[in-house]
Amino acid sequence: MTKSTQRIYLDWNATAPLRNEAREAMLDAMELVGNPSSVHAEGRAAKRLVEQARAQVASALGAEGADIVFTSGATEAAALALAGRGLVGAPIEHDAVSSWVDPVLPVTPEGLVDVEEPARSTLQLANSETGILQTLPEGLAVSDMTQAFGKIPLACNWSGCDMALVSAHKLGGPKGVGALVLRRGLDVDPRILGGGQEMGRRSGTENLIGIAGFGAAATASQRDLEAGAWERVEKLRNILEKALESSAKDIIFVGKGARRLPNTSCIVVPGWRGETQVMQMDLASFAISAGSACSSGKVKESRVLRAMGLGDGAACAIRVSIGPDTTEDEVMRFAEAWSAAYRKRIARAG
Repeated sequence: MTKSTQRIYLDWNATAPLRNEAREAMLDAMELVGNPSSVHAEGRAAKRLVEQARAQVASALGAEGADIVFTSGATEAAALALAGRGLVGAPIEHDAVSSWVDPVLPVTPEGLVDVEEPARSTLQLANSETGILQTLPEGLAVSDMTQAFGKIPLACNWSGCDMALVSAHKLGGPKGVGALVLRRGLDVDPRILGGGQEMGRRSGTENLIGIAGFGAAATASQRDLEAGAWERVEKLRNILEKALESSAKDIIFVGKGARRLPNTSCIVVPGWRGETQVMQMDLASFAISAGSACSSGKVKESRVLRAMGLGDGAACAIRVSIGPDTTEDEVMRFAEAWSAAYRKRIARAG
């Protein structure tokens, strides 16, 4: 593959590339034949691997002493935590959360949410589209920590929330596995009934291979945080935004003045539809998005940006999200390609 045709992946918030540590842990798990619920030696070996991963996820999350319930992903974890509870939330929540709550909490133009009754509310820690970070109130019922986990230091035990949702593939683990984190002593009604696995909260034979990869990815992500990998990512993100700003004076970086994830740029150019930009960049060998990746391949207007008051600009947004493997060369090559497309658009309009 030549340099000119090599694809550059800038959509880490949709899914992070699989970490080598996760891949190796999953390959090792494939060698285990036992069912984690079996009492013989093979079953006990599989069970030990599940419990090891549970401890790894808890440690990386700062959730020691909490209950980690493995699920098929953050979407299932959201259903387990939220179904039938009548909680309220904000319209900027991910679809997996907003499907279960009443989205009535107001959102400021800066993307922040004020929670008046934490015990009956849910609030995400980080927004997947804008990267904007929230301050979680004490006593919050549920928080979606999916995008924040692995990118910023956090301690679930000190977050003030009773339950949290996380997913493996956002931090370099496999797709199809996540977890619900419950403050010890709390309980939820199971959504999947059967053999009573996962402390009776989620029946079904555990996804041993995925869980092993999740645990390894969680440990590796914590190591990256402590080594300052995401501080370097933030510098690259700022380099990218400076380069784009020099090319397009009408560009808007949503959330630039707020606390946000170190890797996320939500970019709006009025009148230039996000779906058009995504397709143009895809043809130029760059993978970016126009918002959340959970729309079955469809590009839709951002209801997050609409809730923030961007009006028609909600249809003109793209998201560039990078990670520790991203290089400055890749960032600058994207800036060059995007700027060239911007200039062509201006020339046609003129």
